[in-house]
Amino acid sequence: MDTGPNDAAGDAAAASHAKSAPERNVVVAGNRINSRELFADERELLITHGEDTYRLRLTFQNKLILTK
Repeated sequence: MDTGPNDAAGDAAAASHAKSAPERNVVVAGNRINSRELFADERELLITHGEDTYRLRLTFQNKLILTK
């Protein structure tokens, strides 16, 4: 599946962000994570799944958007 040229840029951004971002701990209770902990400092997270990178964003309307 061809994901287009933006994927390489997203992967590079994810790698660069992962190296510069400070480590932090998030509490996992069973299979739940509180989104307040995930978005404590930022409104966007990068999630790697296999070789793909996804962006999880918290909108100003307090909704979550997951994009590839």
